[in-house]
Amino acid sequence: MRVPLSWLRNYVPCDIPAGELAHRLTMAGNEVGDVEIVGAALDPERLVVGSVLSVEPHPNADRLRLPTVDIGGETATVVCGAPNLAAGQKIAFAKEGAMLFSARSGKTEALKPATIRGVRSAGMICSALELQLGDDHDGILVLNDDAPVGMPLIEYIGDAVLDIEVTPNRPDCLSVLGVAHEVAALTGAATTEPDLSYPENDTPIETQARVEIADPDLCFRYTASLIHGIRIADSPQWMQDALVKAGLRPINNIVDITNYVMLEYGQPLHAFDFGKVRDNTIIVRAARPDETLTTLDGAERSLRPPMLVIADTQDAIGLAGVMGGANTEIDASTQTVLLESASFHAINTRRTRLALRMDSEASYRFERGIRPELAPRALRRATQLMVQLAGGTASKGILDIYPNPDPAPSVQISRQRIRQVLGVDYTMERIERTLGSLGFERDRAPESLMPTMDAFSVGGAPETDNVVWMKPPYWRSDITIEDDIVEELARIIGYDSIPTTMLSTPIPHGRPQAHRILRERIKDILAAAGMRETISYSLVSANMLERVDAPTGDADALRIANPMSSEFTILRTSLRASILNTLAANRRISQSDGIRIYEIGSVYLPKEEAR
Repeated sequence: MRVPLSWLRNYVPCDIPAGELAHRLTMAGNEVGDVEIVGAALDPERLVVGSVLSVEPHPNADRLRLPTVDIGGETATVVCGAPNLAAGQKIAFAKEGAMLFSARSGKTEALKPATIRGVRSAGMICSALELQLGDDHDGILVLNDDAPVGMPLIEYIGDAVLDIEVTPNRPDCLSVLGVAHEVAALTGAATTEPDLSYPENDTPIETQARVEIADPDLCFRYTASLIHGIRIADSPQWMQDALVKAGLRPINNIVDITNYVMLEYGQPLHAFDFGKVRDNTIIVRAARPDETLTTLDGAERSLRPPMLVIADTQDAIGLAGVMGGANTEIDASTQTVLLESASFHAINTRRTRLALRMDSEASYRFERGIRPELAPRALRRATQLMVQLAGGTASKGILDIYPNPDPAPSVQISRQRIRQVLGVDYTMERIERTLGSLGFERDRAPESLMPTMDAFSVGGAPETDNVVWMKPPYWRSDITIEDDIVEELARIIGYDSIPTTMLSTPIPHGRPQAHRILRERIKDILAAAGMRETISYSLVSANMLERVDAPTGDADALRIANPMSSEFTILRTSLRASILNTLAANRRISQSDGIRIYEIGSVYLPKEEAR
């Protein structure tokens, strides 16, 4: 998971250096494999923020223009052929001598003064490719309006990207907000989540669309919103920059918003062209035998149950948790979007992906088991952005189908268990403060357990005063037992702060093992004689045993019910077959005068009662 610091700081104050932050995250269990500095090669003297004051036509070329640029206390006129150039823009300006990437040579070269069609160009307005900030070379890089004129470009767009190697049990850290919660807990700062409010029209969504979950065992929750009157266009530059730094390619405002929110919350979303959904109905069901679906990558997929699909009243329009269908793809003519945010069965999603040999950012997250509580939050966030950035109008309310609500269970944590596992005694105040920084909330004990709670004592206080029930936050799906919370305390407070303590009981004395001693002596003697030990599989073929006159009958040998191959069908009744097979293999490639090998291993013979 690539996390740009500029994006992370939207949710949590973080002024510590990127290297120190990476170290602290790593020591807390979220290993940062690399810290990439974006813009490290930008020359602070020759690459600055500029403002386009005016644009004049080139006197000798129809496709070229002459923009005059304010670069902070001075102006410069250059020759530019970019189609997206306009007066009033904030741009990246390169002075003579700046090192820029050349698309023609594929190398970084110094910018030299040039006269183009009779007009001298005193610098250059740069594209993202020339600055090595992206692949776009069709137009210039347009900066946000708040960019200070004359500021070195590296100070304005420079960034650091943390490449976090997320473990399979932490899907929450496959999101910028999830990492922000970790940073807040480690630094003592507070996390600020995005505002999810947006204006709605007066028409309820229930009167315009319908959702049915036909297989609630594979789809736990399905939420949807409806946005009318959208305009397909490029997403704003700040969103494109965030996606590029996070490793995704911008496409258009609608697709970019779904990807942005997926990276923000860790909840995959999908946008359907609502005009292409038959009968305005979404049905979440298992695929029919031999059903086909052409996915967004252009490949036709042959489906079978229990693969889960999103369908309308006639056909499948998406592969649940993996990829959408081409038959409802967003295109330039799209005016109304049905936005999906759902929770799908992790194992079924993984089996579907493996069977179809498909990989996607969505399946990568669903396979790790994200919580259903994420779905409506991410949906509202994406709907808000579509209203703001695509000129859409949202229908009133959302569709939220949740057949079998399954909230996160409260988990007990006691000082006694912490002492037993970590060997350290934390106060209840520190326990609750640390867990609170991670988003846990204190909860009441289940009523069924209240009468049976033991009353041990810790330092004279009753144990009931040293036990607390905590409810995990909505973004954590990995907290289910008490030791999970013990681990949270250890990694946030710091493994290095856990004191070294003696074992509570003596180490048992070793017991002599005559058979093991004999075996090791034999190995030493054979090795001293110049022999080498070999190790082979306990499974052999019947033919190998027959060739050395070893027992192979049903009463003498144990056969495997599901052998991997014909060479591994019987548990060996003799070592002769194994060592002679090793000898034969090595004789073919040996260049020496002789081969000296031995093997000590187990053979498998039936007990008398088994006969």
